[in-house]
Amino acid sequence: MELKRVVVTGLGALTPIGNTIPEYWDGLRNGVSGADFITLFDAEKFKTRFACEVKNFNPEDFMDRKEARKIDRFSQLAIVSSDQAILDAGLDQATINRDRVGVIWASGIGGITTFFEEMKGFFAGDGTPRFNPFFIPKMISDIAAGHISMKYGFRGPNYCTVSACASSSHALIDASHFIRLGKADVIVCGGSEAAVIQAGVGGFNAMKALSERNDDPKTASRPFDKDRDGFVLGEGGGALVLEEYEHAKRRGAKIYAELAGSSCSADAHHITAPHPEGAGVILVMNGALEDAGMNPNEIDYINVHGTSTPLGDIAEVTAIQRVFGESAYNLNISSTKSMTGHLLGAAGAIEAIASVLAVQNDLVPPTINHFTDDDQLDPKLNFTFHKAQPRVVNAALSNTFGFGGHNASVIFRKIS
Repeated sequence: MELKRVVVTGLGALTPIGNTIPEYWDGLRNGVSGADFITLFDAEKFKTRFACEVKNFNPEDFMDRKEARKIDRFSQLAIVSSDQAILDAGLDQATINRDRVGVIWASGIGGITTFFEEMKGFFAGDGTPRFNPFFIPKMISDIAAGHISMKYGFRGPNYCTVSACASSSHALIDASHFIRLGKADVIVCGGSEAAVIQAGVGGFNAMKALSERNDDPKTASRPFDKDRDGFVLGEGGGALVLEEYEHAKRRGAKIYAELAGSSCSADAHHITAPHPEGAGVILVMNGALEDAGMNPNEIDYINVHGTSTPLGDIAEVTAIQRVFGESAYNLNISSTKSMTGHLLGAAGAIEAIASVLAVQNDLVPPTINHFTDDDQLDPKLNFTFHKAQPRVVNAALSNTFGFGGHNASVIFRKIS
């Protein structure tokens, strides 16, 4: 059968460097760091005392207080960022066929704050079970997709994808499949995460996954730098409205880019460490290129997973050089996690948005916080250090990888 084309018609974002798409893009192109000392709890006794928090976010600016108290922060971020994307897409609620509009929303962890607070309350008591009646609905990862669909009456495919830090890329991929197969006209997809709490920071500290650069939080996320010492935990939400191309044209929608291809793979190697030769990453990037019907030399920019971990950055670059060969030297490569930190299950969504905006604006956002070259990385590669670089970006590839060996790649290109 002939597959339908999938385009992006709406964007929304709540990030550590901006609470709207214009603010987020401004932060990206100007190389702003979203890292600072933690305000959401007292982190004085933690090995890592900083994170990339969403700033100036008050849920009561967007929903009444009673409603806000019934939903976890990760769902609040989901609702607000998806509201932005739906408004941006100009979906007419009166005329659109809501039976053919779905919501596929991701979170790697879901309502960890709710779970932590409920357990803390229980163990502080005498053992008598006293739990909030909203405990379970606040905590479960799929509830954000449910909230969005109920708010707008979208009755199409509705569920959550969970694959650690690849979660929201898998949401985009699943959404694109439904549209390509003609099973839906429009799908609101993306992801949100709100894990900057004691359990989140403490758990990642115990794994030695987080940077401990407490003397200089702003520069702690250092992808590809010789002295990188782990990722910086972030929070936020990113939403994309994906739509069937002809459906978008008929209603006169603004089109940002085409989602041209995607792929998923597994490392099948280790619960947290990447395959040292990038085997699964090679597989997933080749798969995305094949799905898009593109050659490696047609990609202009790769928004890498680039978490700022000693092993992960090397493995990904090794895989890029294997897949792209000599074309790797014509690419721009950058890690926007150097600015936003690592949003876990929401990372794929906000990095997909960064890739779409790079295609739309012909500007590659930078990798900031580079101080010392790593002699394990080829110095001839263009990591877009320090400043954004103008160039024609006809196509951008976005990589995300998750604990458990989950890999996802998505390609966006200019519409033609």
